[in-house]
Formats: sequence, structure tokens, C-alpha cells
Amino acid sequence: MQIAIIGYGKMGREIEAIAVKKGHKVILKIDEDSLHLLKPDSLAKAEVAIEFSTPGTAFDNIAACFSARVPVVCGTTGWTGRLDEIVELCRSEKQTFFYASNFSIGVNIMFRINKWLAGIMNKFPEYDVGIREIHHIHKKDSPSGTALSLAGDILQNLERKTGWKNEPVEDRNILEITSERKGEVPGTHTVAYESATEVLELSHRALDRSVFAAGALLAAEFIVDKTGFFKMDDLLDL
Repeated sequence: MQIAIIGYGKMGREIEAIAVKKGHKVILKIDEDSLHLLKPDSLAKAEVAIEFSTPGTAFDNIAACFSARVPVVCGTTGWTGRLDEIVELCRSEKQTFFYASNFSIGVNIMFRINKWLAGIMNKFPEYDVGIREIHHIHKKDSPSGTALSLAGDILQNLERKTGWKNEPVEDRNILEITSERKGEVPGTHTVAYESATEVLELSHRALDRSVFAAGALLAAEFIVDKTGFFKMDDLLDL
């Protein structure tokens, strides 16, 4: 594949390294110093764009790729208040778009277990639930997109929770998300159900950021010759 990488930071470099090892070619590397390449005539040379930028630039980057009719894989978080707009644009213009808040295979299996567990816990009101997440100090959004995905699935499946807050809470109807930023931690997420007598934890810990890069590249390979909006459930056939 001919790949454009939009957001050539640490993740972009990881994607490039894995792509080259797999025999793909990175023909565009776009960051804040090369935004002049974010135009249809440059982007159109790529078979797919992989977008890991910032919450403030993701929407416009994806729209630029659509203008060049280039399929997009996006892993940027913190901008999804506009995700529905992009999905509608994708469908109305018959574009190709793949979005995931986390490209780790393990995390996406965790998402499925999290939904199932939340449904079970409707029967056991003595257990309160919270989410803890830890990321590197460079991460711009808090809580993380992965934590928000976990929270959203809990709120949909656990009737006693009506909302979430990223701060300490006293109201047991509110799901507490605790966020910590330290060092170069790639990402740790834990859902914990606690009663007076025990704690049940569902946890995932990324050991290296390459796990996310590898997943994003799998997504790029998956959407070649496809049209529409895709998620990790489609890739994993969940």
C-alpha cells in the first residue's frame, strides 16, 4: 500500500516502522511543519491515510482526505463530539472511514467483556463501579478515548449509573473516572467493581505503543477496496 501518515509524532513513526517491515510504502508524512501537503493533489497519491494528530485538527484532516477520496484510518481521541458529522459525510459521499479509540486487540476484547459484565452487575447493586486510566504525560485529552468508550458501554448496560465525571464523586449514580498522567506509560485501563467484601477488576495494560500502531495498520489493510464506516468490531468480526 501507498500510505499517508497524518500526525508524524511518536505514533506516526511507529506506524511507519511497522508498515515498512510489512512491505508497504509511506509516501507522505504530514505534521505541523508540512501542512502544505494536506491538499487533494498530494493526498490523492496515497491508497490510505492513517491519522493520529490532535483533537483540534483531526476533523479537518479527515475532511481533507475525503476531498481527495482517500480512505482514512483515525486513532485520534478527544474530538469525537464531531464523529457523527464525519460518519454522515462518509456515508453521504460514499467515502471510507475507520475509527477506533484504541487499536489494541486486547482492549477491544476488553470492550466486549465490559459490556457483558455491566449487564450482569445489574443484579448486584451492592457493587459500585469505577474506571481508572493511566497514560503518558504527553496525552492531551483526559479522560482518554478508551476510558470514555468503557464508560459509555457501562452507562448503556448498567441501569444504576446515569452519567460520568472525571473527578471524585459521592453520588453512586455517577460513574467516577480517575485519570493519571505519568512518565511514558503507553496506556493502562481498569474497570473495578467493589463491594464491602471484595473487588472484581477487568484490566488491560499496554506494554509498548507499537501495539496501537500495528492495529492501525491492520485497519488500513482491512479497508482497502471497501466503502463505508468501520470500527474494530468489523475488523475483529465481533
